[in-house]
Amino acid sequence: MSTPTVRAFVLTAPGEASVQEVPAPVAVPGEVVVDVERVGVCGTDIEFFTGEMTYLHEGHSAYPMRLGHEWAGTVSAVGDGVDRSWLGRRVMGDTMLGDRTCRACRRGAQHVCAHRQEVGIRGGRPGALAEQLAVPAWSLHALPDAVDAVLGALVEPGGNALRAAQAAGVGPGDRALVLGPGTIGLLAAMFLRAAGAEVHVMGLGAESLAFARSLGFPHAWTEATLPDEPFDAVVDASNAVHLPALALDVVQPAGRVVYIGIAGEPSTIDTRTLLLKDVTAVGVLSASPALDDTIAAYAGGAVDPRPLVAATVGLDRVGAVLAGERIEGAGPGPKTHVDPRGA
Repeated sequence: MSTPTVRAFVLTAPGEASVQEVPAPVAVPGEVVVDVERVGVCGTDIEFFTGEMTYLHEGHSAYPMRLGHEWAGTVSAVGDGVDRSWLGRRVMGDTMLGDRTCRACRRGAQHVCAHRQEVGIRGGRPGALAEQLAVPAWSLHALPDAVDAVLGALVEPGGNALRAAQAAGVGPGDRALVLGPGTIGLLAAMFLRAAGAEVHVMGLGAESLAFARSLGFPHAWTEATLPDEPFDAVVDASNAVHLPALALDVVQPAGRVVYIGIAGEPSTIDTRTLLLKDVTAVGVLSASPALDDTIAAYAGGAVDPRPLVAATVGLDRVGAVLAGERIEGAGPGPKTHVDPRGA
């Protein structure tokens, strides 16, 4: 009897990948199999494609690997010990899979577990760029009818952005600045706006700033044109090595700076400025604590991230997307989605 297979995008070395037939995942005890419907391509995936991702050099990840951690789909099989009511349910899942026994996990911070797996990223856990995916049942989050597969695959990046917006601590009458109008930055801007803040966005290119304005953010600037206005909070969602220091410079005394972007080399800030301005600085790694709140925000219409998706492709085009190719007919948004069921 032949072993069942599924199609998957497999990365075998920097810049080398192909769509392969791989053994179909099995629902082992405590886990489920999901029929994947949408997957978001993330900057982390690009770093694995180029070979720049830190985890590769630290031994947390290795080729060959299957990428994909922003996903949505439908549960098609459950393993022993899993509530069978999951069958047929539409879901997304947490990327961070802690060991559930260490001190961090016991304190509710499994997303920083030192022994964690990360779906499609770390610890050999295959990702969602495949027709099917196996994950622990405890990592699932059910999607209501109002959150379709497109929105479902935007929950993971949205959770990161929501945590950043919450950490900014702003509301009506406050002014917030977002550095970097990529997917996370624009999502953070949306959540900051939903909280009632006046939101400003700073970026590099005219096209990305025009897109930000099209989303209802008229205060879109370059670094050279950034106005000298008081910002009660700054969210750094960029990968520019100098912007963490700029964020600290432009935030108001007693304000808050949130760092969610990450540069390819060490950034520096002057802690004397941090202290003398009485600034609160927060780092955000993971979406895990905010996934349910993000689903609720999407379902209720408080935030609509659909315009961020520029194109949806099949598995056969993932390599081109990771290599930086712009899909013909793509919209202006920063995010590409993949439908593994397509060609």
